[in-house]
Amino acid sequence: MTPVGAIPHEEQAIQVIGMTCAACARRIERALTKVPGVESASVNLITEKATVQFDRSVATMAHLAAAIRKAGYGVATPAPRDEVSELEQREAREHADLRRDVVVSVLLAVPLLVLGMSHGAIPGSDGPIGRVVQLLLATMLVFGPGRRFLKLAWISATHRATDMNTLIALGALSAWGWSAAVVLLPDLFPHAGHGQSPHIFFEAAGAIITFVLIGKMLEARARKRLSESVRGLVSLSPKEATRIEGGRTMTVPVSALRLGDEVLVRPGERLPADGVVVEGASAVDESMLTGESLPVDKRIGDAVYGGTLNAEGAVKVQLTRTGTDTALSRIVEAVQEAQGSRAPISRLADRVSAIFVPIVVALATLTFAVWLALDPTAAGVAAATQHAIAVLVIACPCALGLATPAAVAVGAGRGAELGLLVKGGAVLEAASRVDTVLLDKTGTITTGKPVLTDVFAFADEAAMLEQVAAVERLSEHPVARAIVEGAERRGVGPVDATGFVSVPGHGVEAMVAGHRARIGTAPWLTRAGISTSALEHRAETLAAMGRTPSFVSIDGELAGLVAVGDRPTPGAAEAIGQLRALGVTVRLVTGDRRRTALAIAAEVGIAPELVHAEVRPDGKAEVVKAAKDEGRVVAMVGDGVNDSPALAAADIGVAIGAGADVAISTADLVLLRGGVAALPRALKLARATLRTIRQNLFWAFAYNVVGIPLAAGALLPVLGIELSPVFASAAMSLSSVSVLASSLRLRRFGQSESL
Repeated sequence: MTPVGAIPHEEQAIQVIGMTCAACARRIERALTKVPGVESASVNLITEKATVQFDRSVATMAHLAAAIRKAGYGVATPAPRDEVSELEQREAREHADLRRDVVVSVLLAVPLLVLGMSHGAIPGSDGPIGRVVQLLLATMLVFGPGRRFLKLAWISATHRATDMNTLIALGALSAWGWSAAVVLLPDLFPHAGHGQSPHIFFEAAGAIITFVLIGKMLEARARKRLSESVRGLVSLSPKEATRIEGGRTMTVPVSALRLGDEVLVRPGERLPADGVVVEGASAVDESMLTGESLPVDKRIGDAVYGGTLNAEGAVKVQLTRTGTDTALSRIVEAVQEAQGSRAPISRLADRVSAIFVPIVVALATLTFAVWLALDPTAAGVAAATQHAIAVLVIACPCALGLATPAAVAVGAGRGAELGLLVKGGAVLEAASRVDTVLLDKTGTITTGKPVLTDVFAFADEAAMLEQVAAVERLSEHPVARAIVEGAERRGVGPVDATGFVSVPGHGVEAMVAGHRARIGTAPWLTRAGISTSALEHRAETLAAMGRTPSFVSIDGELAGLVAVGDRPTPGAAEAIGQLRALGVTVRLVTGDRRRTALAIAAEVGIAPELVHAEVRPDGKAEVVKAAKDEGRVVAMVGDGVNDSPALAAADIGVAIGAGADVAISTADLVLLRGGVAALPRALKLARATLRTIRQNLFWAFAYNVVGIPLAAGALLPVLGIELSPVFASAAMSLSSVSVLASSLRLRRFGQSESL
């Protein structure tokens, strides 16, 4: 229930059909923001999604869809994940239509280019028959395969807007219209001198359409590759499950499963949803969540996750989360949101693209006027037309519109493949600037689980450890479990103990093979008449290393000691070294005792002056704020639960988890695999993504800065260099493809991190 006085906000993602350029995205954003109740709208060209925040008591999905359709675009109807969506069907049809148009346009353009650019080398090519043949070929091409651009340009015009399609349509129609008038109405044009007719540009009109279509096809293929990481995650979820009802099994769609259902998962099958094992035992491959290559043993009461692979025995699982609530679905949703989000750096391209088309039309008009003023003859009109058409064609701002969203989509997708869940372009941009990392201790740079670290005995070490493990096996204390597990790893087998006594806060004792064994603190053993002075120095040394020592006596005599400790995670020290190599300052922030914190910091390579110990959860947020006040860009790394104040206060909150709901919802960046060892890779990916965005924007701007004067003929009088409409259309198409190709290089990140 919505609290009294609260505004019922809702965020909705809408799949849009028919966008072709950045101007389309801006037009849809403007249309959506005009709907009453809509607070904000963001449209991503790459993922073709509109993300809308609105007051659901005022606006509805029907209102939003109507606004998009009124702007001239379509809306895809959502479908269950196990069905082929309307969008996918529409995309398949559009790709088929695009391939057909490309084939037709190439078949028409090749002879058109041969005739048009032969300049009389082919007999009759520049005569009346040759010109009529060119007219027929160009007409079929412009109004056949080229009709898609003319239609979209008309839709833009009806909305009093301009976009990339406007420039393409103006360029193609100008070239075709001028040339058609020269061929069909020659009396309108006085001869250009030397008995020649004005020049025609049919080949330019055909080339504009053909090269843009080829570019669109390459662009469509590249966009399809952008979402491969999400498709790979979605494919991990099975479409059917074996549900158990009344002792019988039946195969049902995964979408039909509900909370509390029991399902049978056989060896080799994937878990249909999240749940708990209620019968059987198996080993489950959870590498898709954790990156751990070895299967994890699962017994009754253990949690299992949808999409993971049951490797061995059959198990019965009671479902605790289904549908979009599962860990896998949450990860897929987070990746899709990240790919559909914007980086703040995109605002520059947005501002430029918004005013670019009108400026280009004005430049094309100015170009025509200048050339016509220089030479008002028929030949001058032809030259002025050629340069104006070239300006219209080469200046399409497609590359600017694709520069940021393409790189963000690939970066977020590649991160998902590497187990780095990045929540959006803004996170990637902020992560690329991080210069200070604050690390929690327990569960972040340490395993969060005590382990047996040291064993010392005056006599037989194995015999003493056997007796200690026999006593501790009867205790439920975490330290006791660590000692027992450590003994087992050292090859000590189980031995029975009797007369077990536990003294909370002091120690435990029991009879083992006729001998009384005591394990506990020095004061407790001293009160029992057992001197611990011989080992107190060793115990103090271990305590200074952050470990917890326990003295051992056998039959009233001091026998030795054992120690447990929370050990650094594998790769923690190496990761911290890599962070320092990236120029990042690493600090330890923990609520643990200072002596323990300093000991762990020394092991992983953090200087004592960079250790903040005995800090409460709210105090961690203050440490973050203090670092930010120094002008630092701060990433806080924690478990996503008790560190939530600090995670929220940091520029980037980083959680370590294996798909846990709390971690995914709390942090900006989730390290699904490898723990803190994955953090350097995440920062490198962010830097590589921002570097790619900057490169894309640079080349997109440089392309227009160089291309427009060249197309306008500014260098023709000086260097004799000009750009014909034919080559301008090829260059324009290749600029967009090059931006996508540059972004797709991020897919190789991790294989070659020097990108």
